[in-house]
Amino acid sequence: MLPTRSEAEKLLAEAEKCNPGPWGNHSRVAAHCAERIALGCGDMDPEKAYILGLLHDIGRKFGVRHLGHVSDGYSYMMSLGYDEVARICLTHSFNNMRIDEYIGRADTSEEEYELIVAELGKISLDEYDRLIQICDALSGSEGVVSVEDRMNDVKRRYGSFPQEKWDSVMALKTYFEEKTGKDIYALVEKESYAVS
Repeated sequence: MLPTRSEAEKLLAEAEKCNPGPWGNHSRVAAHCAERIALGCGDMDPEKAYILGLLHDIGRKFGVRHLGHVSDGYSYMMSLGYDEVARICLTHSFNNMRIDEYIGRADTSEEEYELIVAELGKISLDEYDRLIQICDALSGSEGVVSVEDRMNDVKRRYGSFPQEKWDSVMALKTYFEEKTGKDIYALVEKESYAVS
């Protein structure tokens, strides 16, 4: 189940009041990218893509956490009955579905950590999981960025970026370019789109 577009926008606006920061606009950019790529694919729902992109980081509502934002987002969305969003809160950080690939601190309780591991174990990535993963990598807080620049920024901030994860992000870029038949940066309006 999904919230409507306007409900999702309200959820994000409310969440930003609890924990203001650039993550809100990053989420808006991800939503824009997801909608544009889904439109280009022809077999995906652009509205669903937008909503999932908008709420992929909703766990940040609960404060500055690293891995914790994954379990917070999952639990929060499940509590509202939005299981499709909850799934994206989990999968957006794990291109290869391995928790050891997470970049950042494992700042979860044992229970939260076990929840992430258990739920990830039940999932096979689908087109929407892959879409939000690439959109996360395309989204800065002011607009669309190159995937390489975003990954290098993460590497600078956290000290590393696993090569296998890097390769999987680049493979996603190629996958969606082949699926849409278009350059991904042109598709998401990299040179002209900015958060309003």
